[in-house]
Amino acid sequence: MKDNTNTLLVIDDHPLFRKGVADLIAMDATLTLIGEAASGEEGFAKARELQPDLILLDLNMKGMDGIETLKALKEADLDSRVIMLTVSDNEENVVAALRAGADGYLLKDMEPEQILERLGQAAAGRLVISDNLTELLARALCEEPHPRDEDAAGLTDRERQILELVAQGLSNKHIARQLDITEGTVKVHVKHLLKKLNLRSRVEAAVWAVTGRGR
Repeated sequence: MKDNTNTLLVIDDHPLFRKGVADLIAMDATLTLIGEAASGEEGFAKARELQPDLILLDLNMKGMDGIETLKALKEADLDSRVIMLTVSDNEENVVAALRAGADGYLLKDMEPEQILERLGQAAAGRLVISDNLTELLARALCEEPHPRDEDAAGLTDRERQILELVAQGLSNKHIARQLDITEGTVKVHVKHLLKKLNLRSRVEAAVWAVTGRGR
């Protein structure tokens, strides 16, 4: 089953929404729901126990909120892709989540078929963002200190190569496979290119590259 399906954990404090997600996941043969959690604390514990391929995480929860849960999950160095699924299209929330390491940001008002499609893309190692949030991210990036030009930043050929793959939304694991190098080596390259470009996250790098900044 592991070879053909991707396991999923949903963390959301609304029982009705968790039921909706369960029904939605049941429609897709490539996804298997293996756990639910009603809080960040419970979700973090279940994520460590179950090691799911994908985690759907709500932003606004009582107690340990989505951002805190996301940071804890990323610090635990789980091999799970964490996708925010929320009602908030607030710029600060979107930017905060993606800077904290979210592998995607989807809105709950998306069509069910769209959500399933994006989850499939996330499982394949791609960054997934609701269409109407891409422009918001680009605008937020423009308000930050300007990224440096690629040439002025002195990126190496390997860093440029990895930047292009980051721009395609690929995860470190998938970049490592494609370039036949270790995931740890990819992490080091990503860290260096972000510093050189004056960017703070791989999501910013992806948006910057896609929107043609500095070119």
